[in-house]
Amino acid sequence: MFLRVATVAPLLSLLGLVVFSEARPQSYAVWAADSGIARGQGNGLLPSGLPTVSYEHGEFQASFWGLRLLYELTGNKTYFDYIQAGVDNIVFPNGTIHGDYNFTAFSQDPVRTGPTFIYLFQQTGESKYKTAADTFRSQLNGQPRTAQGQFWHKLMYFNQGWLDGIYMGEVFYTAYTNAFDANNDTAWADITSQFKLMFDNTLQNATAPNNTGLMYRLSLVSLFIDLCSSQLPARYIDGYDFSHTAIWASPDRGHSPEVWIRAQGWYLMALVDVLEMAPANSGALKTTLLHNLNVLAPKIRDAADPTSGVWWLVITQARRALNYFESSGAAMYIYALLKAVRLGYVEDADGSIVAAMKKAYNYAVENWVVSNSDGTMSWKNTVHVGSLDTTGDFNYYVSQAVDLDDLKGLAAFLLASLEFEKL
Repeated sequence: MFLRVATVAPLLSLLGLVVFSEARPQSYAVWAADSGIARGQGNGLLPSGLPTVSYEHGEFQASFWGLRLLYELTGNKTYFDYIQAGVDNIVFPNGTIHGDYNFTAFSQDPVRTGPTFIYLFQQTGESKYKTAADTFRSQLNGQPRTAQGQFWHKLMYFNQGWLDGIYMGEVFYTAYTNAFDANNDTAWADITSQFKLMFDNTLQNATAPNNTGLMYRLSLVSLFIDLCSSQLPARYIDGYDFSHTAIWASPDRGHSPEVWIRAQGWYLMALVDVLEMAPANSGALKTTLLHNLNVLAPKIRDAADPTSGVWWLVITQARRALNYFESSGAAMYIYALLKAVRLGYVEDADGSIVAAMKKAYNYAVENWVVSNSDGTMSWKNTVHVGSLDTTGDFNYYVSQAVDLDDLKGLAAFLLASLEFEKL
């Protein structure tokens, strides 16, 4: 399905300007990466030029992800240089993280850039990157927790543990422990607990009407949450508020009214990425993650729209007017499940999981990849945001802006393409 080969030109500056030939690159992963670089995406800067500590940039850059994988695969130092330049935009020479990072907000989102700090320290030996990573590790030491010990997603979200936070916080927590504190049994037990609490507290139980077999987005208490959901057999609900004070909280259990596609994508990617990093001495971590992944993988496969092969933005409202197929969550599922099968985390004896992900990937390439006149590609249909600050209902989700070249989607497509190309 790939088009004719083109030579990918080198990086012209640390701002990420790339010259393309008229033909597309042979690899969609390379094309996605070079296009993002050409637009200056994921470089630690806002469009205004001010520094930003952004989880999207961390997703795009390094550790087991994105540009690092391409650098290791191709040997093209353009990718490494771009990673380093991006981090240097947010880390002062003394290791201070600056820009819009606020330690006292206790947000897990910025922590997603932390694996990049660790990778650069390991590659360069420059102490500033270790100092920056230490800052995020210190934040986790003071991160607010539920009574069970689960991290709050942010200080402003009282008693709310989000599926998103597992990808933002625990991937870094694992990378840091593996690199600098590998014999800390307490840390490994805590990481295991974060995944287990989220899974146990958000998985629908067997008596839930129209049981999906998957997880709600937020967990607050040690219980299983019931929800009447609709047609498809797999989804995450968007949130749960044990205090019942949020406007979206249901009167019975405090759950949010709809299921949003990207929440489960973050959690799935965290499962496969942490499994790849976790060492043999990490206690029950691998066993726990393998169990969770094997419960969820076939449910994700079965949740795909049977015609297109991809997933609805609001999965509980499949085929409802104004709903649409969303690209970032779909790319996350493709990446996570192909990687899970490739590394032997999930058995796919009949080939149905890989076949489903191939179908979804082909839809993505045919419908969401746009060839631009300058030789770059663009990526369509990524919803800009999904929050629980307001109503959290269907009308809220379908009213949010759909972006072109949103890095949450482009980075996920890069990862999905890397896995697809390994087939």
